[in-house]
Amino acid sequence: MTQPARAPELEPSWHGYDPTAPDADRYDDPFPHLARMRRDWPVNETPAGVWRLFRYEDVVRVLRELPCGVRRADGTATGMAMGGAGPSGGQFMLQQDPPNHTRLRKLVSKAFTPRAVERWRPRVREIVAELLAPALDAGRFELVAGLAHPLPSQLICEMLGVPAADRERFTDWTAVSTHLLRGVFLTGEERTRVEAAAGSLATYFQGLIAERRGRLGDDLLSVLIRAEEEGDRLTPDELLIQSIGLLVAGFETTVGLIGLGARNLIDHPDELAKLRARPELAPSAVEECLRFESPVGMTTRVLHADAVFDGRTIPRDTTMWLSIWSANRDPARFRDPERFDVERGENEHLGFGGGTHLCLGAHLARMEAQEALGALAARTKDLARRPGRIEWGPSLFRVPARLEVELKAS
Repeated sequence: MTQPARAPELEPSWHGYDPTAPDADRYDDPFPHLARMRRDWPVNETPAGVWRLFRYEDVVRVLRELPCGVRRADGTATGMAMGGAGPSGGQFMLQQDPPNHTRLRKLVSKAFTPRAVERWRPRVREIVAELLAPALDAGRFELVAGLAHPLPSQLICEMLGVPAADRERFTDWTAVSTHLLRGVFLTGEERTRVEAAAGSLATYFQGLIAERRGRLGDDLLSVLIRAEEEGDRLTPDELLIQSIGLLVAGFETTVGLIGLGARNLIDHPDELAKLRARPELAPSAVEECLRFESPVGMTTRVLHADAVFDGRTIPRDTTMWLSIWSANRDPARFRDPERFDVERGENEHLGFGGGTHLCLGAHLARMEAQEALGALAARTKDLARRPGRIEWGPSLFRVPARLEVELKAS
């Protein structure tokens, strides 16, 4: 059936979907709003001066095909750049375009190859078992504080070689510093608190790096210190900035992946039963969790050349907001996209972004979620969450703050 032509957009508008405006109902379930935008206003100029894209095809085109980056074509940062605050001054690799980004990513990527990540799987399995044991005995637990948060927290501390006595304050600084990624959306009071935490984290890292240089091991920090490619090495400032940036960018998103994944498995008991009966579905289940409701709902790119969408020319140096959530539920790309299906095949979702800035820690996040969600299914015969509205964390990402769960051990 032929779709009716959309009326032209006479002037910039949010069309009722402004992600910067507080709206508890919209935040609880943004997907109907996104479906409406994808149908009626898939290419949308906003009053904030940025453009938004909601269709999978358009988002992929920007991420993988068009000349674009996270900075303007001349290399300067935009006013809408995420994470411009703080000690990094925009020098973290996610805030850089090639050739700077290419160089930094090549040096750092050695620590995040599939082989390097797989070395940690047995330890992740042990941590998950340790975290689940008291919950299985008690028959209930708060899943975020009991599993989703402490797993990536403990793992990254062990990977970096952070002493056990320092881990609580280290992870507190990390959780607060994550909000640097909100960039211009931080209020004055928030910025003061976040920059103080980031400063404490930087001071701690400087000491940790100095100590590690004297006794290199096989931990993540030692790998970054040793990192070299064709005679090139990270400078001391680059080592500090990339170490903190990787920690901040990957910590809370993994908390969100495990928390949201658990919620969606619990809310779809037939799919949970499939995973429980067939543990080998854990990798597929995690991919579906990432497609159905990823922690990262939107990513940003800046056009480096004029581009045409739906007959409208968007000029060079325009900031584009790309809706990952909408693209991942686009019926033009995914069959029955509103259905949560742990057996879904050909699941080329955009939960980790795409193109040059594809998430460097994707292998690590996947592995942690596979072990956490796989064990949660395998070690329980009954799993339910308390009904009612979810309490969300104050994050740039979609991260449950609390998830009260009742369970029975298998």
